[in-house]
This record gives sequence, C-alpha cells and structure tokens, in this order.
Amino acid sequence: MVLSLATSTAGSELTVAIITHGCKLNQADSSVMAADFVRAGYRLVDQRETADVYIVNTCTVTHVADRKARQALRSARRRNPGATVVAAGCYAQRDGGSLHSMPEVDLAAGNTAKPDLVSLVDGLRPGKSVSPARAASAPGLDDAPGIGPHPGRNRAMVKIQEGCNQVCAYCIVPRVRGRERTVPLGDLVRQVAERVRAGAKEVVLTGTQLGSYGYELEGADLAGLIERILADTEVARLRVSSLQPQEVDARLLGLWSDPRLCPHFHLALQSGSDAVLARMRRRYTAREYLDAVGRIREAAPGASITTDVIAGFPGETDSDFEQTYALCERVGFAAMHVFPYSVRPGTSAAHFRDHVAEDVKRTRAGSLLDLSDRCAAAFRRSLEGAVRPVLWEFREGGRGRWVGLTDDYVRVACRSSMHLANEITQARLGRLEGEMVLAEPL
Repeated sequence: MVLSLATSTAGSELTVAIITHGCKLNQADSSVMAADFVRAGYRLVDQRETADVYIVNTCTVTHVADRKARQALRSARRRNPGATVVAAGCYAQRDGGSLHSMPEVDLAAGNTAKPDLVSLVDGLRPGKSVSPARAASAPGLDDAPGIGPHPGRNRAMVKIQEGCNQVCAYCIVPRVRGRERTVPLGDLVRQVAERVRAGAKEVVLTGTQLGSYGYELEGADLAGLIERILADTEVARLRVSSLQPQEVDARLLGLWSDPRLCPHFHLALQSGSDAVLARMRRRYTAREYLDAVGRIREAAPGASITTDVIAGFPGETDSDFEQTYALCERVGFAAMHVFPYSVRPGTSAAHFRDHVAEDVKRTRAGSLLDLSDRCAAAFRRSLEGAVRPVLWEFREGGRGRWVGLTDDYVRVACRSSMHLANEITQARLGRLEGEMVLAEPL
C-alpha cells in the first residue's frame, strides 16, 4: 500500500510518499501517520510522482521483508536523488543503526517514533539534524485519533491493541512492538464511527494479538468490544483480522450471527506437528487447532479460513513436515501464507542448533504453496452459483472490470455500466478465472 501526500511550507510545496510493507497493523499505522500529515496541511498526490520525502513503513518478520525494505529505500532514492528518505516501522525499530548507515537513508525511525514523524522530518530541513537516538527514543502512540478512508479507499484499519506477551521462539514482533497495550473501548467505538462517517463501508480490527484485547482493563475483552461496535455504530461490514485457535470460543463465535461480521477467520497454524509447536512455544496442539476449525465451521457454515505456516523450523523432521502438510490438506484452507523459516536475531530460535538446510526449507515451502493454490482454487470453485455481498473497490485500468471483495475474503470481478465504487451489492459468483472469481451484481 502506498500513500502520497503534499504540503506547502515556507512558500514551497513539499511532497511525501508513505510506502507500507507487511501486515494490516502497519497499514493502520500508516493511516495514522497520514492523518498527522493531513492535519499539518498536506494533500494527497500519486506516489509515482517525484516526492520530496519518502517514508518506507517497514516489516521485519523475515529476512525477505528486510530485503524488500532495503530495496524500497534504494528505489526511493533513485526516484529522487534529492529527496529525504526515511526508514520507519519494525525493521527500523529492530536495527535502526544499520538502516541509518545506508547511504540512501536520512533517518531511521522505529515504531515508537511514528507519532513524531512530521516533526522528525521537519528536523531534517537544511540547517537542522535529527540523530538516530532521538528517533529511537521518541514516545509511543497508544490512542492516536483516527481518520476515515483515503480517497479511492473504502476499507479502514483500526488498531485495537499493540504488542504481544506470548513470546514465540521464532517471532521478532514482541521485540519491535513491545508488550501488550489496549486502546480503550470507548476510543475504539468513536474511531469506528468516525471511519463510517468518512465513508468507510468496511472496518478491519487489527492488532498484534487481537484475542488478548482488554486483558489489562477490567471487564473488557474482544467479544465485548465487537458487541459494542455492532450496537453503537452503523458500520456496514466488520472484519476481524486474525485470531489464535485457543481464543475461538462459543461466546465469540456467537457474534457471527450478525451478518455485518465477515465470515472470514485468519487462524495462524505455523505447524501441524505437536513437537514443532512445542519448540515454537505455541499455546495449542494440532488437535486443538482442528477443534477450533470445527467450532468455526459449526457456528459459521461456509466461512473461509486462512492461515500462516512456517516451513523448516529448526528441528523439523520429514515426519513433522508430513503432519503439517496433512493437517493443511485436511482443513482445506481458503488461502495459506507460507514462509520458509527465517532466522530473526534476538529470538530464542536463532540460537537453536538443528537448523534445516536451505534447500530442504525451499522444497517444503514449495510443496505447501502448491497445496495452497489447489485448496484456494477448490474453495473458490465451491462458491460458483452462490450469492455473496461484495464491497466494490475500483475499476481495472480506469474503464475495465470492477474489482471487489466478498465478505468471506474472495476477490471478484464484474463488468457493469453502474458506478460501483465503495458500494456493497449482492452478487452471484461464477467461474474462476485465474485467481479471480467472476461475478454478476444483483
């Protein structure tokens, strides 16, 4: 996702591009950063134009994410050699020093510096300087005011909490996002209402560990938050971005009787082997994961279930991998995000001795990706003839097909003379064309 902004200061127009990598939480953070610039008088422009300031909101969950961040920073510098280039976000939080040492980078500002990014960038004006230490120690953002969707967008990300206390062996996120912190319920209801008034037809609840929402607030939890949002706002469509298997209980699932809650569950698996799950320090077994899938399918028949899987975690044997493959095949996920295990400095798994060979990791990941493609196609074909609500987002090539997303997270396309942007209509789903399902608005 790329956001571009422009402003006039000191008699000259300064343009800023915000380029976001990684998860929906990063997207929510970029929306807040964009709001900060908008409130300072900036206006949106296309990111393909030459900008004076480039901000890359980075991810660091794998070494591939790190590489993509460095590539984006170098690309920004090539696009405008005279620009101010800022590395922000998780990679900058984890290793701001190495990013700041890149010749293309003028400032490395981690997650804790995001609320001060406008002033930090202003500090890079001629005659001023900002040290990496200042950026790294800037105060955090717990309850930034929200804004509605940007022009051309109809889906708003709302961060309900940040940080994770469940320190998995492979995961760098607790280090770059910190301990769990909850945004107060009343503030979130207000933010959702603001997004709806600004035109958002769908609101996505994001966070590092959504199921832990409210653990430090008396009487607050995720189910209660969802109940309040549905009762106190006019949101047309509400989506929960991700859950852990152990968090899927009867009270939470009972909320999906409200048709405004999208029947899509992203349920991280990581491995189907109990031995590997234990080494990862995950808090469930393969059986408990399958039980959670069963509860979802009983409460919300036909719901799509997507997942994350790591291939080649240290110590993963052929038998462990076969158990993971078999579980994924049994569930029949609507989509799988597959990652070869990536060593993350600062995690306990980085110190494990029994690392899997790179060629074995690639082979296992490739097998899972092939399975993912087959399962995704089978799920989409099973929808042929079904009628689903679609949020139409944009027109391909300006005058081509309309493209949208069903409530159960399937990308669809149609040809229509109607102006469908940011409209939710019922649509009959047809055949699969590539990764897109053809649809007919009703």
